[in-house]
Amino acid sequence: MSVNWQDIAFSFLGGLGLFLFSIKYMGDGLQQAAGDKLRFYIDKYTSNPFLGVLIGIVMTALIQSSSGVTVIVVGLVSAGLLSLRQAIGIVMGANIGTTVTSFMIGFKLGDYALPVIFLGAALLFFTSNKKLNNLGRILFGVGGIFFALNLMGDAVEPLKSVTAFKDYLATLGDRPVMGVIIGAGLTMLIQSSAATIGILQSLYSGGLLDLQGALPILFGDNIGTTITAVLAALGSNIAAKRVAGAHVLFNVIGTVLCLILLVPFTALIQWFKSVLGLTPEMTIAFAHGTFNIANTIVQFPFIGLLAYLVTKIIPGEDEINKYEALYLDRLLITQAPAIALGNAKKELVHLASYAIQSLEASYAFFAKGDEKYFDKVEKYETAVNSIDEELTTYLIDISNESLSVSENEVLASVLDSVRDLERIGDLAVASANLSQHIHNKGIEFSDTAKAELADVYNRTHRIALDSIRVVVDDDKVLAGQVILRHEELEKLEKQLRKIHTKRLNNGECTAQAGINYVDYLSHYTRIADHAINLVEKVTEGVI
Repeated sequence: MSVNWQDIAFSFLGGLGLFLFSIKYMGDGLQQAAGDKLRFYIDKYTSNPFLGVLIGIVMTALIQSSSGVTVIVVGLVSAGLLSLRQAIGIVMGANIGTTVTSFMIGFKLGDYALPVIFLGAALLFFTSNKKLNNLGRILFGVGGIFFALNLMGDAVEPLKSVTAFKDYLATLGDRPVMGVIIGAGLTMLIQSSAATIGILQSLYSGGLLDLQGALPILFGDNIGTTITAVLAALGSNIAAKRVAGAHVLFNVIGTVLCLILLVPFTALIQWFKSVLGLTPEMTIAFAHGTFNIANTIVQFPFIGLLAYLVTKIIPGEDEINKYEALYLDRLLITQAPAIALGNAKKELVHLASYAIQSLEASYAFFAKGDEKYFDKVEKYETAVNSIDEELTTYLIDISNESLSVSENEVLASVLDSVRDLERIGDLAVASANLSQHIHNKGIEFSDTAKAELADVYNRTHRIALDSIRVVVDDDKVLAGQVILRHEELEKLEKQLRKIHTKRLNNGECTAQAGINYVDYLSHYTRIADHAINLVEKVTEGVI
């Protein structure tokens, strides 16, 4: 019997492409249905590694990508919002969560794939309700997954008659290391462990692989899926690289242990298959789940040791800044609300430091065009938003306690000041986005315009810094000086706008550069306005 290799290749690759698209599309639908708060929940509910494992399971089940969750974790660690121990817990949970797809495949719903695709398409195109649209994405993705599996299964069917192919696969049971390499390489190539496990399920159910040959490939899939996190961490700081390293180390250790115990592990899966009456697809799903759960149970008590090993393997100074609230002790709210209010004022200053650092990085990006400064702005903005949310909640909780009239006034002023600092952070981000736009478009300012903007930035920066000094030291003399400097800045802005209009009229400046110049002026003067609001609260004696 002759084999048409072109039909096999086209059907298999087409099925693989549809599978990858469907996994992504279903994950998008699940993520949108759950709300775009993955980073928030990962950050909020990972106070210890055990909670991290649970969050990793849930989030991976939601977005159908352990790599996606791990990349988010790398970003949070890079920003200093998660510790290495917390991150390792999430990575362990993500490995368990990724088994959801293989269990779905194990149910063999291929006969219903086309009607499910139709139902998903109907909800997408014939309704305008967002919830129904998201449900449509999920159903379309699910239907696409099973239709793709049918295509791939049909594609490999003729390979049963190819003696050389069968003989090679038959040898993998005696060469488990080669199986691990094949699984890892294939997953690295197509960037989806779910897809390679789907292929493995097709080969095993078709009788092309025995269980002892399939399991090492399964172990290798788990190593291969770590490549996404490694790639995400390449341009990040040492802490993020350590997370990616922990992900690799966790899966490599699990694979080595399971290879050592391959015979009893295979016997255990065979026992599951016979006792539970599992289909071949579900047998692989159980093997995948058992591997990841057992790996997590065995290594969970050694998270500290794992973190230590990764730190030794990837040496260097820890670059993490604690981009989170430092002074908000919730026990003080009920026991000593006045002290809690004092701590809130300390946290306000902490928040201000990130808002000002964001402003500094934003201007550095404008002046130098180096993307690392844009990345810093984004990190500081994450910190500002995180502290803003925590501090606002903290202040609202304090307001429910018994405070004096003056304390209530201070609380209201601190709450207002939080808004001002959050706006300074937003305006710094807006300036950075504007700089990215002008760099991408190749828009050039004249040397005169650059010098004018540098002058306005320096005045704004000094006002912002001194406004925080006024709050910290309760310095009313400095407050008066800052207010005068703010008035001078307002006069300067008006003068610069007139000068700029003349430049435009004389053709010394392009219209596009002119518009962006005015935007910069507006951003800086508005930052100064928000900074001066803090100063005025000190002069009024309410902060």
